[in-house]
Amino acid sequence: MRTRALMLQGTGSHVGKSLLVAGLCRLFRQVGVRVAPFKAQNMALNAYVTRDGGEIGWAQAVQAEAAGIEPTVEMNPILLKPETRGSQVIVHGKVWATLAPAEYYRRRDELWGAVEASYRRLAAAHELVIIEGAGSPAEPNLMAHDLANMAVARLARAPVLLVGEIDRGGVFAALLGTLTILPPADRRRVKGFVINKFRGDPGLLAPAIRFLQTRSRRPVLGVVPYLQDLRLPEEDSVALEGPSPREGRSVAVVRLPYIANFTDFDPLALEPGATVRYIHRPDELAGAGLVLLPGSKDTLADLRWLKASGFSEALRRHVEAGGALGGICGGYQMLGLRVEDPEGFEGGGSEDGLGLLPLITTLAREKITRRVRARLAAAGPAFEAYEIHLGRTEATEPLPPFAVIEEGGRPRPDGGVRPDGRVWGTYLHGLFDAGSVRRGILARHAGRAVPATPAPDYRELREQEYDRLTEALRSALDLPALFALAGLSAGGA
Repeated sequence: MRTRALMLQGTGSHVGKSLLVAGLCRLFRQVGVRVAPFKAQNMALNAYVTRDGGEIGWAQAVQAEAAGIEPTVEMNPILLKPETRGSQVIVHGKVWATLAPAEYYRRRDELWGAVEASYRRLAAAHELVIIEGAGSPAEPNLMAHDLANMAVARLARAPVLLVGEIDRGGVFAALLGTLTILPPADRRRVKGFVINKFRGDPGLLAPAIRFLQTRSRRPVLGVVPYLQDLRLPEEDSVALEGPSPREGRSVAVVRLPYIANFTDFDPLALEPGATVRYIHRPDELAGAGLVLLPGSKDTLADLRWLKASGFSEALRRHVEAGGALGGICGGYQMLGLRVEDPEGFEGGGSEDGLGLLPLITTLAREKITRRVRARLAAAGPAFEAYEIHLGRTEATEPLPPFAVIEEGGRPRPDGGVRPDGRVWGTYLHGLFDAGSVRRGILARHAGRAVPATPAPDYRELREQEYDRLTEALRSALDLPALFALAGLSAGGA
């Protein structure tokens, strides 16, 4: 029997498709359906490493976790990571090429083969695939090159629900406009609408919903409420553009132009009294006990930006005044003496680092992507983490490691810590997921008292949030209509 499929497309980016797919994966899992997520092409700098070392978008890892299955590269066969020269193209978890947009579109047929192969393998192993589109399907200049929206709906023979976000306004015009622009055959695939992120009484929308349903001849399957403080990772850096809290400041994350894997820092805000701010200017460092340099898709470009913006001097003054500074991945590389790019992976040349750790990094062809188990070198329980980086970092003088990675009975050091303890760096993403690590670093560097209660693991908290999201969907959506679109009875498979 053909695997069933249901697709969510949006009126644009950041309308909430990713989290809705995660919620639907959990909903169908709860009724006993073997469900998996799929996004053919994802553009994001938040990446996750699968168990076999493949690289996929974080959103698909979250969706797989909600579905109760292990993330695989089949769930996101193409990942685009923007950089200064175009985008690094990850296909089936591995670097395929770096392409400018025009060249990427010219190679559409090659890439479509990867999409089709991944979808068929994923569908063969599951009863239902929940597919997420990318951006908007109604971009006339992109329709001929489509790899992620209606082309995938046709491949999967999937009915489409069109998602619009009401929180920013204009949702009814966006839904009707999107539907109108679609070619007739694709328009027929749209079977209904979902309105997302509504604050207030859904009854107030009744006249507008009747208007939309009359004009479109399609039902609104639900109005999903705005879920305040939903503690699940965001897919892209649009989520960082809102205002930062100004009070109770303890941790500041430098908002690099090419920031990557900012999901590393989500768990820090879970600690009682801790506040995480993303800062754009050096003067915003005031009041921070711990400053963090995040990962970067273009370390050389971001390092030059730190100097041009005045951040490099401000960070040195922060450390000299007794503050702490940590770097993860690209941020770790920037803390050293120099970053060299002899083969031109980031445009070539070299750039002096911040000079706060005695390290030299050489960017290399091989991209390291692996899941690891590690311990802080200062002791503590083991935790799970992952690495995604180009380059080899070597110390020019003895330097205590930040962590020790357990690797087949032969521990190897990771990162480094300045002898005074105020500057440290690591290649380990996800280390703050572990409550003991998160709480220990905040207590040491951000002046936070250690609560008496056990430190929660971020993975456990995500499980609670998937259930919270799913309960909201159960209350908001027309479940019989939803199950019918998925080819299921209201009670399950």
